[in-house]
Amino acid sequence: MSALAQFVAMKGGHASGSDRSFDRGQRLEARAQLEALGLTLHPQDGTGLEGDCSALIVSTAVEEDVPDVAAARRLGVPVLHRSDLLAHFVARYRTLAVTGTSGKSTTVAMAFEILRGAGRDPSIITGGELVALQREGRWGNARAGASDLLVVEADESDGSLVRYHPAVGVLLNLQRDHKEMDAVAEMFRAFRAQVRETAVVGEAGNLREFTPDATVFGFGPRADLRAEALWLGAEGSTFRVRDTAFRLPVPGRHNVENALATIAACEALGVPLAAMVEPLGAFQGVARRFQVLGTRGGVTVVDDFGHNPAKVMASLRAAHLRVEGHGGRVLAVFQPHGFGPLKFLRADFVKAFAAELVPRDRLWFLDVFYAGGTASRDITSAEVVEDIAARGVAAEFAPSRDWLVGHLVAEAKEGDLILLMGARDPSLTDLAKAILKVLPS
Repeated sequence: MSALAQFVAMKGGHASGSDRSFDRGQRLEARAQLEALGLTLHPQDGTGLEGDCSALIVSTAVEEDVPDVAAARRLGVPVLHRSDLLAHFVARYRTLAVTGTSGKSTTVAMAFEILRGAGRDPSIITGGELVALQREGRWGNARAGASDLLVVEADESDGSLVRYHPAVGVLLNLQRDHKEMDAVAEMFRAFRAQVRETAVVGEAGNLREFTPDATVFGFGPRADLRAEALWLGAEGSTFRVRDTAFRLPVPGRHNVENALATIAACEALGVPLAAMVEPLGAFQGVARRFQVLGTRGGVTVVDDFGHNPAKVMASLRAAHLRVEGHGGRVLAVFQPHGFGPLKFLRADFVKAFAAELVPRDRLWFLDVFYAGGTASRDITSAEVVEDIAARGVAAEFAPSRDWLVGHLVAEAKEGDLILLMGARDPSLTDLAKAILKVLPS
């Protein structure tokens, strides 16, 4: 939502909006960044709909009883889903759209940095904040370039990706997340049929139906664009595509997969492999995607967006790469991002943590994040932790953040890595920074 609002403003349009966190006096920096672009921010009480308002744009999370929605219905202002506006931009530009159940934000960021580094001056609308844009003083999830190229994240969680008709469409992977895989596969079929120029598809077996006439990326013999001479390190990877050597400064095999998808997509847009090497090697990452905040007293703190089982597993593997050879442990903290997702994926979370955490590691679950609304609060973190502990993992429920910080400070030793995972809650980064600050030097 914030990315769409910024993009409208950056392109010379008029945008306004509301956010309950702003009404509470929270997220002052974010508010200032929006206002600096000329956005008008109203209280979330319906008053912003009065006067000259052509439409109210909402996300799936915005319920009918939100005052702005009620006011729009009363005043006859059209209520549009955010994907309606994004679909308009996707159709208007030569768009590279990335979908999949994991890796979308990182792949979008890589594509944007490669296209910009190759002199193509693209635009971007995405869900994750690019560190490169944050370092330019921006929010980080939107930028308006001068060319006709636009890079977007196409979300499968609410089904909206079926509305997009991109020039280049990327299908990264198909895993169980917000919906059963059969339901997601049906959406992928619609998305794949609407790609106007080139489809880029992962090599996984459950994506095979989408590969005819597509560029397949991966590591195996079926891949048209394949990584060879792969080396995975604690802070990054190296690999070769055809005769071109690449260095990627973010860890994990999953990020190499993201890079391969990006390379294939950018090649489809006419960027030579040689022109991608330097931008990919300088990739600055995405906020909260295994973002290393710092090291204190030999203990490293990582802030991470991992919130579904596949992402949790990928992050834990990257964490183990980081502590390998130092005798350290992974001290993992997880905050479920909703009651519905935790209930739907309960068994998958148990399997993921049990599979990736070794006996010396530790795991703490925080309370489920509750953003308000009518969610059914019929599961607790404590219940899931019991299931994980029963599988032999040293796991326990953290009754409060203060309690957690105290236990982490007492537990952490030189060489350990504290990995804080969770989505939706903007205060998680503040918690990670607070943990780093109180670690003994």
